[in-house]
Amino acid sequence: MTTVYLVRHGEAEGNIYRRLHGQYNGDLTENGLRQVEYLERRFRPIHLDAVYSSDLRRCVKTARALYEHKGLPLQLEPGLREMAMGDWEDKPWGELGRTHPEQILLFRQTSRDFCAPGGERFEQVRDRVADTILRLAGKHDGETIALSTHFLAMRSALSRFHHCSVEEINQIIPKCDNIGVTCLRIQGEDVKILYECDSSHLPESLSTIGRQSWKRNNNVADPEANLWYRPWEPEQERELYLRFREEAWRNTHPNDPFDAEGFYRDAWNAARENPWSVVCVMQGDRVAGLLQMDLHRYEQDGSGFIFFYYLIPALRCRGLGVQLLGQAVHTFRPLGRSTLRLRCSPDNQIGLHFYGKYGFYPIGADTGSSVPLLVLEKRIDEG
Repeated sequence: MTTVYLVRHGEAEGNIYRRLHGQYNGDLTENGLRQVEYLERRFRPIHLDAVYSSDLRRCVKTARALYEHKGLPLQLEPGLREMAMGDWEDKPWGELGRTHPEQILLFRQTSRDFCAPGGERFEQVRDRVADTILRLAGKHDGETIALSTHFLAMRSALSRFHHCSVEEINQIIPKCDNIGVTCLRIQGEDVKILYECDSSHLPESLSTIGRQSWKRNNNVADPEANLWYRPWEPEQERELYLRFREEAWRNTHPNDPFDAEGFYRDAWNAARENPWSVVCVMQGDRVAGLLQMDLHRYEQDGSGFIFFYYLIPALRCRGLGVQLLGQAVHTFRPLGRSTLRLRCSPDNQIGLHFYGKYGFYPIGADTGSSVPLLVLEKRIDEG
């Protein structure tokens, strides 16, 4: 008989950027790294003979809590990967909710008919992960092992051990917060579930589900909570850009003239080179903000640069702004940039707190600005 601990990875970028990550190799968030510390405390007194992990970064970093302090090697197991989402990998939930509403409904229902283009079906991921768990348990008969895996992967496998259909997952299997733990006893094909999705080791202040109502309600495509992006249209949306740009300028440069034509010309040139360098942030059908990225500044340093980050006042301080950071990461990571930079006034305590919460730290001052501005940086590579 083998004791198997299934561990969901810590809070990851997709969880806060509200993007569908599937097998996209996203990272843990700063909060996710803190969650991992509490997972290590839980497993400190538990004997383990082996530790396996999905080979995706968010699981590998989570698994450190299981093997490092015990002096065990980490063994990578692709069979524990998350459900493959094909063409939907790293797409914003807000976009998918608009372009594929019927499929999103099937996804929420864990329907056997759901399949993202080029991805897996629930029954496929169920059998892949369940077979992997049974194989590893058989390899370690009489021992105790821990497996670092993913939300859908774990819940789909548990549906087989519960002897229920995939459509019954949401009714039978409890929600699992990031870093939640499930314990199984396995003898051959016989699986006994001792407990599942337990996150009692995690302080409420670090809970991912506890801080995100859209997660609690399983409303992955909520148009109020999930933003999406489209290229800015320079000719039709000139005044919109300048209105947003001037408001931000006045807040940080109250005594300097606003160069409307200069800002518009720079944005228009950037959009002409790459339409996705200046994007409208959309909430449903309305423009909720703007994100302008400079693809060349700091390129020699291996860094991407957010030139203009703007969310309309009505949506600020509602937990939505982090999604814009996710879009910037989505833009610069494929270009091979290892860090992401932006500027913030040292007097903007709300902004500094926000950026610090998501991993930005000061690296210097912008000497080319007429007012004091800090340059902040965040790692976006493996780190």
